[in-house]
Amino acid sequence: MNNDKIVSRLNDLLTKNYDSEKGYEEAAHEVESPRLKAIFKRRSQQRYDFGHQLKAEITALGGTPDKGTSILGDMHRRWINVKAALSNDTDETILEECERGEEACLEEYNEVLEDTTLPASTRSVLENQRNSVKMALQQVESLEEKA
Repeated sequence: MNNDKIVSRLNDLLTKNYDSEKGYEEAAHEVESPRLKAIFKRRSQQRYDFGHQLKAEITALGGTPDKGTSILGDMHRRWINVKAALSNDTDETILEECERGEEACLEEYNEVLEDTTLPASTRSVLENQRNSVKMALQQVESLEEKA
C-alpha cells in the first residue's frame, strides 16, 4: 500500500477516534452511574490521545490529518440519545451501544493492520491502540453483563 492509501486509512481511523471520543463524552453525560461516568470520561480522553498519535503518524507520512467527526458517527450518537430517552434502563442501553461502537472500531483497526507495508512506527501505534480498544470492548461487555 502506498503512502496515500496508508494516510487515507489512518484518516479513517482518526475520524473513528473523533467519533469515539465524542460518543464516550455523550455517554458519560447520559449515564446515571458515577462509575460509568468516570469510565466513559477516561475512554473519551483515551480516544483524544489516540487521535493525536494518529495525527503524528499521518503527518510523518506526508499527509494532512482530517478534522471532525463523521456523519455516520453523528447519527449513531443521536440514535444513542433517542434510545436512552425511550429506555427504562439508560445505562444498559448506552453500554450496548458502546459495545457496538467498540466492535466496529476493533474491526477497522484489524483491517488496517492486515496491510503488510505499514511502516514499523505506524504498525506499533496501531497495535497498541487496537489492544486498548480490545480491552475497552472486554470491559464494556463485562459491565453490560453486570447491568
